[in-house]
This record gives sequence, C-alpha cells and structure tokens, in this order.
Amino acid sequence: MPLTEKIRKILGSLPEKPGVYQHLNKDGEIIYVGKAKNLKRRVSSYFQKEHESLKTRQLVSKIEDIHYIVVDSEQDAFLLENNLIKQYQPYYNILLKDGKSYPSICITKEEYPRVFKTRNIVKGAGEYYGPYSFGNTVDLVLELIHELYPLRTCRLPLTEAGVAEGKWKVCLKYHIKHCSGVCEGYQSREEYLKYIDEVRQIIRGNAHEISRKLLDEMEVLSSQMRFEEAQELKMKYDLIERFKSKTIVSNTAMRDVDAFGYMEQDESVYVSLLRIHNGSIVQGQTVEYRRMVEEEKEETLGRAIVELRSRLGSDTKDIIVPFVPDFIDENLRVSVPSQGDRKKLLDLAMQNVKQYAHDILKQQDKLNPDQRATRILTALQQKLHLEKMPVVIDSFDNSNIQGTNAVAGCVVFKMAKPSKADYKRFIIKTVEGQDDYASMREVVYRKYKRMLDESATLPDLIIADGGVGQMHAIREAVEDMLGLKMPIAGLVKNDKHRTNALLYGFPPEEIGLRVTDELFQFLTRIQDEVHRFAISYHRQKRSKAQTKSELDEIAGVGEKTKTALLKRFKSVKRLQEATLDEIAEVAGKSRAATIYEHFHGKRDS
Repeated sequence: MPLTEKIRKILGSLPEKPGVYQHLNKDGEIIYVGKAKNLKRRVSSYFQKEHESLKTRQLVSKIEDIHYIVVDSEQDAFLLENNLIKQYQPYYNILLKDGKSYPSICITKEEYPRVFKTRNIVKGAGEYYGPYSFGNTVDLVLELIHELYPLRTCRLPLTEAGVAEGKWKVCLKYHIKHCSGVCEGYQSREEYLKYIDEVRQIIRGNAHEISRKLLDEMEVLSSQMRFEEAQELKMKYDLIERFKSKTIVSNTAMRDVDAFGYMEQDESVYVSLLRIHNGSIVQGQTVEYRRMVEEEKEETLGRAIVELRSRLGSDTKDIIVPFVPDFIDENLRVSVPSQGDRKKLLDLAMQNVKQYAHDILKQQDKLNPDQRATRILTALQQKLHLEKMPVVIDSFDNSNIQGTNAVAGCVVFKMAKPSKADYKRFIIKTVEGQDDYASMREVVYRKYKRMLDESATLPDLIIADGGVGQMHAIREAVEDMLGLKMPIAGLVKNDKHRTNALLYGFPPEEIGLRVTDELFQFLTRIQDEVHRFAISYHRQKRSKAQTKSELDEIAGVGEKTKTALLKRFKSVKRLQEATLDEIAEVAGKSRAATIYEHFHGKRDS
C-alpha cells in the first residue's frame, strides 16, 4: 500500500533500539501492539513487502499512526508489550488477551508459604510477581531462590499446630538438603518466614540489603576461624550479585505512579509521561511545547504535568520528576529520586523524551536538508562572535616523520559539508627538517597568495588542526605576510587523541562545548577529515620514496620494468635474494644481469 506522508516521516525517524510500538487506526484507537529488538527494522518491515497473511494485510491497511516507547532491553520490551495488550485489548492481538501468556511467581498465603511459577492468577491465594517474559527468566529466578533457601515444594497443608503434633514426616528433599524440614519442626516457622521475606526482597530487586547482611556474617565467621561456613555464605553472596533478572517495566511491588521526563532544545520543550498502574507500565506519551517568554523550566514542567495527566486521565497521587516543578497540586506526592527503582523509571522517562526530541529534529532535517547545516553554522557563529555565518571553512594539518616526506593538507567545508573538489595537498618546499609551524606558514601563505592572484573568494573561517602554535603560524601568514584579516580558530586533542577543545582569539581562549552537541560533533568531523587527508598523502609520498630508492639507482631499469619486478617479487629485499634466472624471467637476460650485478656487487663490497 502507498505510504502516507505521516507514516513515511515516522518510519524515517524510528530509533534502532528495543521497545514497543502501537499501531493506531484513523479514529486514534490502538489496533495492534508489538515488541521489537530494533524498532526501526521491525516497524518498517510492515510496509516494505506484500504480506502473505490476510490478517497482516488488513492490519497494515488500517494503520494511520504509530506510537512507540523505548526501553533498555528486549526483555523489558516483552513485558511492556504484555502490559499494554492487557490494558488496551487491541483487535489484532489475539495471543495475549487472556492474561495467561506470561508466567508470574507466586508466594502463597499459607502458614509455611510456597514459592512457585504460575500462569493462573487466583485472587486472594497469594502474592504475585510478574508477569515475566517468555524464556527461562522465571526458572532462573526460582533456581536462585531455591539454591539460596531450602524452601518446601510439597503441597502439604502445613500448620504450626500440626507440626507440633507430629502429623508429617520429612521426604527425600530434606535428605538431599533441598528442604529445611519444617514439616517435622527442624526449622522454626519464624526462621522460615524470614527466608520468605528475603525471597520477596530478591524478587522485588532489593537484594542489596541481603548482600550486605551476608557480607557482615561472612566477616564474623571469618574472624571466628569458621571458614567453611563463611565459604557457604560467600557462594550465596556471589549468586545474588549475579542475579540480574530484575526489570523496571513490570514489578507489582511498586505502587501506582506517574514518571515524567523533561528536555529543552532551542525554543522547544519536550515532556514525556510513563504511567505505572499496579506496578506495570501501561501507558507512555511524549509531547512538544513551545516555551513561553521568560518562563522558567519549573513552570513549564508544572504546566505540562497538569495537561498530560488530564489528557491521559491519570489520578494517581504519586509522581516522579527530574526536578521539583511549580503549580503542582498540594495533594500530590512529588519525588526526585537518585537511586533505586524510582530512579530507573525516571531514567526510562528521560530516555524516551530524548529519543522523541531526536526524532523530531531528524524529521525536520529531512524536510529541509540545509536546516541542520544552518543550525550548526549559526551556533558556531554565535560561539565565536563572528560577523557572518562561516559558510566556507578551511582547515589545515601537517604530516611528516622526523622531517622526512613533509607534506600538508587543506580540507574545505561548505555549508557544513566537505567540498572535496576544493581539497589541496602541499609538498613542503622551503622548510628543512621538522618545523611544523614554519611548514604551516608556508602552505597557508601559498594557498591564499594564489587565491588572491586568481581573485578567488576567501573562506569565512580558518581552523588549525592543532593548538596555539599552529594558530599563531596561520595568523603570521595571513595577517603579517599577506595583509589579510580572517577569523582563525584551533582544535586541540586530549591524550587519547580525541577532539577536546575549540580555541579562538589572540591570545587564544577555550570555548566551552558539550560532547553531545551537534557543533562539537561537526568540529570533530573536520579535525578527523583534515588529519586523514594529510596523513594519507604523507603515506603515499613515503611509499613512493621507499620503492624508488634502490631500483632507480640501476641504469637501464625504467618504470615499466620496475613495476613488473615489484609485482613479481613484492619487495626490493626479495628481489635481492632472487636468482639470475628468476630475474631474467621478468626483465630479460641483459637487464637481469645488470640488476643481479648491482645487488650482489653491493653485498660483496
């Protein structure tokens, strides 16, 4: 089916991250919910081929809009898909509507509770944690629990009174140390319930307290020389530390809460809302606002919270935010978490709001390809306080090894894109030895002297791939030798050879940039490109010099013969070790004798 412009834009900006997508019809109803390891690839596949399934073809024909929520892992995508399907009951989802597709963990409400996996939720029968995604997630959790704690797995109707009367006898599980023998009173009910409480903490993801207690007990046992018992505790500690099945997408131990993400970009503000109901994420939405004049971010977030909660019909009294907003109902409980499950929910909300803002920007750039370039160059103009936007930028770099085969390169960027037709390479002519600053003065002078002679348009900005020294060398060539006035900046790298700072002015001052900024990434690209261009030319010259040295000394050996010899023997060293007959096969008998005598004469001497 032909794509609408709206769907085309959405597909073009989808992230290549795990998440859940929702297909909506013309009435705004969710008709399908799906999970994806890669949202862009999965959602795009609906529109890239003719589907054999009639149901899928019908679904695609009704898609008028697509929403999505980004998560951290494929497992979280499984869980969130399950929650949303149960929440909205989409017409084209048939597998998960019964609420039994994913298993949960149950802790029964008995005097001696059992812990097991189930797909049937029986109200009042116990505490349920989950649901968990398909696979072995639940089995891994239960395996850990039963390895740490010898809990009963039998279905005996154990009571404290019955145990005291001696109604039951231990089974094989006790003898192989998989059960503590509560049925005969070998473990007290109080101690057994302590195990159950620790199991709850593990399932909820609050195992750090258990780990801390185990460490304390290990230290006590070690100080008492009870090393075998300490080793047993260490094994339990290691098991808990490796336990990573915890997920923030579905955790029934957490109460209802709304989590908000917030991000500013230019004149726009983006706010996301994740709704958690009965411990599961059931809804997510991100919207864009235009920031009002002189409105503080606290005011903007407060206004957005009121509107989003009203739009999605949320009445929970508990909200999670990145900072405390203004204009909030005094009945709401506001938290700005720094750790734990709440912080993970806040991080997920922030991840979604950043992804949404990135997608909006990506869509705008596709509609207007020059918009991104204009945005970057305007930012550079503002940072350096330039009189005009730097549409044309030249960047220079030198390359040599201990002064040999010294060369330089100049790359040109026009409207933030490399203009390779204008790239220039230079062989250093007037500088002896290794003098980067003198080499820089020479190539800058040569380039702009020629441009002046040809009445060519000069660049709006010059960037040196180096620090203060190169900037001063360029300035001497431009201002002192040519009498020109052009803005000059410098890029410096850190000890890991990565772009670290932008320098400007005389004396040069460092201009603050964030690594995540588009401008920083653009400047890094310029620095990488000019370095690549200069060093590739140096390697080319060095390679020619190395192949040239020996063979060019032999009279009567021209370029054609030299090329044939190197093609056959791969290097001058192998040619030296070749026999007269082997060389003759390539160069003929007469030239072979000359070549052979040249090398062997040198060896003899």
